[in-house]
Amino acid sequence: MVKATKRTTGKPEVSASATGTGNAYASGGAAAVSGVVHTLNVHPRVPAEPVPWPHQIGVVPAPARSFQHRAEADRLRAAVEDGGTAVPSQVLTGMGGVGKTQLAADYARTAWADGGLDVLVWVTASARSPVVSAYAQAGAELCRADPDAPEQAAKKFLAWLAPKPGQRPCRWLIVLDDVADPGDLIVHPGDPGDTGGRYGLWPPASPYGRTLVTTRRRDAALFGEGRRRVEVGLFTPAESTAYLASALAAQGRTEPAEQLAALATDLGRLPLALAQAAAHLVDSGTTTAAYRRLLADRATRLTDLTPDALPDEQAAALAAVWSLSVERADSLRPVGLARPMLELASLLDANGIPQSVLTGEHARAYVSEARPGRAKRRTRWWTRWRGGRLGGRRRSVPPVTAEEAFGALRALDRLSLINHQPGTPHQAVRVHQLVQRATRDTLTPDRHDQAVRAAADALMAAWPEVERDTDLVQALRANTAALTRTTEDGLYRPAPHPLLLHAGDSLGASGQVNAARDHFDRLVGTTVRRLGPDHPGTVGARRHLAHWQAISGGPRGAVAVFRRVLADSEWVLGPGHPDTLEARIHLAYWQGELGDTTGALLAFTELLADCRRLLGPDHLHTLHSRKILAQWQGLAGDAVGAAVTLTELLADCRRVLGPDHVLSLITYSHLAQWRSIAGSPGGDIAMFERVLADFERVLGPRHTYTLVARSHLVRQRAADGETASVFHRILADWRRTLGPDHSDFLEGREDITVLYGLAGHAVGATAALTELLASFERVLGPDHPDTVKVRGLLARWRGDGQP
Repeated sequence: MVKATKRTTGKPEVSASATGTGNAYASGGAAAVSGVVHTLNVHPRVPAEPVPWPHQIGVVPAPARSFQHRAEADRLRAAVEDGGTAVPSQVLTGMGGVGKTQLAADYARTAWADGGLDVLVWVTASARSPVVSAYAQAGAELCRADPDAPEQAAKKFLAWLAPKPGQRPCRWLIVLDDVADPGDLIVHPGDPGDTGGRYGLWPPASPYGRTLVTTRRRDAALFGEGRRRVEVGLFTPAESTAYLASALAAQGRTEPAEQLAALATDLGRLPLALAQAAAHLVDSGTTTAAYRRLLADRATRLTDLTPDALPDEQAAALAAVWSLSVERADSLRPVGLARPMLELASLLDANGIPQSVLTGEHARAYVSEARPGRAKRRTRWWTRWRGGRLGGRRRSVPPVTAEEAFGALRALDRLSLINHQPGTPHQAVRVHQLVQRATRDTLTPDRHDQAVRAAADALMAAWPEVERDTDLVQALRANTAALTRTTEDGLYRPAPHPLLLHAGDSLGASGQVNAARDHFDRLVGTTVRRLGPDHPGTVGARRHLAHWQAISGGPRGAVAVFRRVLADSEWVLGPGHPDTLEARIHLAYWQGELGDTTGALLAFTELLADCRRLLGPDHLHTLHSRKILAQWQGLAGDAVGAAVTLTELLADCRRVLGPDHVLSLITYSHLAQWRSIAGSPGGDIAMFERVLADFERVLGPRHTYTLVARSHLVRQRAADGETASVFHRILADWRRTLGPDHSDFLEGREDITVLYGLAGHAVGATAALTELLASFERVLGPDHPDTVKVRGLLARWRGDGQP
């Protein structure tokens, strides 16, 4: 029998015995044993003595080249009070790429260099296991823990950090960098991750210790008492430009300051993007202007702009920075919905998406396609042949609810992929433009078009029929513009999406007449290129363009434009198509505005008969034609007949459309005017008051129609001697609501100014008309028909003090 014992300093002692031994040989310092080993005893190693302080565990990342001092660094250091006591824990949170790790590293290096630390532990905390390993190493080196039992060693280290009476105080800083899951650090009894053996890894509170965490997460578990949240945002414009200039200068490159500032804006001032852009400029020799052109090209993917070697020991290219965050968000409840929700958000306005758009029916339908089990429900069939019939069943997956869609937004917010602020519903979701770009880059062409159509449908569904909430409508228009910029063919197949028409009309209805005209001018050009000049969608876009050209240019040009549109509609759509009839309505209206009242009256009489025959008596075009016919009937001198026609029409509008439909309200307003003109004074003012009350109730006090109704009421009261203050108050309402250059405000100023003069304020009215003429000339031009009209009014007031 042979016994052998081997001791190695700091390692376990091993002893063994063997029988039946023979000769054995070994070389190179190795041991050899022959025979049968009967026993093997491993004796625990002798714990190493604690290392002296100061001591560092883990590697602090090196400073980035051209590192920029930032306000967040001052906020971190300001947490240390005059007496040296620090806020126990600080959590740097923000989206991937904002520079959280660099800020934490700068903080750690500064604290170490200042001599304010005895122990510094840097941990890459992307999972639970590396945290345990780092703590175990610290336990072995600082408090005689057994490194072969890492869980016990980690616990011992955490216990050692807590201050104890009579023990020498240790000033420590633990940095937990890139925490991916709060559950890796914090375990509450009953949590899904609590198996009875897990324990929390958050360092204990200590008057001598500090904890600094960096994370993309915003979960409530990371914050609270004793944990100070520090939001890390983007570079400021000055920091962005200074960084790019410094990074390029270090490589002997200079670029125009205005180009660097523009590039910083293009990249959303994201530090990681700026660093990789600077590296690309240096490696490729590309100019900043050329790089910006590549970035603006929708065919360029972010991967195409990645430098061959990443700067500053960066671990991931820009295109891949957020992929892990998306995966984690998708794993949170409601599972599988975060990614498709981000796909929709990537197509819309980075500066604010209404929550109603992303939680509405159409967005939920798109997100539902990605729900786990959905694909199986659609494609997996259990089939068998029985009696000549094919039978089958499929799994039922419930649709996504509004609450689940809201939960998907919260999941994205928890991973800092979006900023979700439900308290500002019209701009509840904000997304960095590069997160949007990286997300769009992952979409296949079919998936991209599907997302585009879903986003367009969602915007249309969220758009109010009555644009009373101007803030919401403005946000919807901004999101429509963003969607249009990011799409290729998705909004034009098989025809222009109704959203494109609706957004342009909304612009015009808000008073931005020239913007509406320009919108449709671009739309017509796009539809001609994509669909051809004779496509029904092109003809429809041309009809809308003609309408806003007519509004902005006056009746003479409008008649010529609508004659061409009508010819196109009859050729492409046929004479009985509703859109062709609508073109005839516009043409007849503008013929009347040009001064041909009799011709307009005859045209609308014939048109009304065709609308009734082809569309029916209750069609909107038929009702609208009756309203305009009544107007021209009154303008032709038959005020009583106009009032009778409008009385009959009002009853039909209320029956077909409801009393609160805009056409019903306008018809009631016109009826009040023609009754007054026809000489029916009884109840006139009361009727105008009811008209105004209806507009205020349905459309709100700031709507253009409401302001017009208020001016009509003032006109009725003018004979009773309204004071000057009333007229000034009405003008102030118009200016505040519409802005000084709104076309309706200019027209309203004209009406109110004339009424003001008729009420006995001729001098004031003349002065007001002089100012008004200057506004018309500036906004509409000196030759616009409305400008010419105001110039004539002013001349008459100056001549005899009457309009």
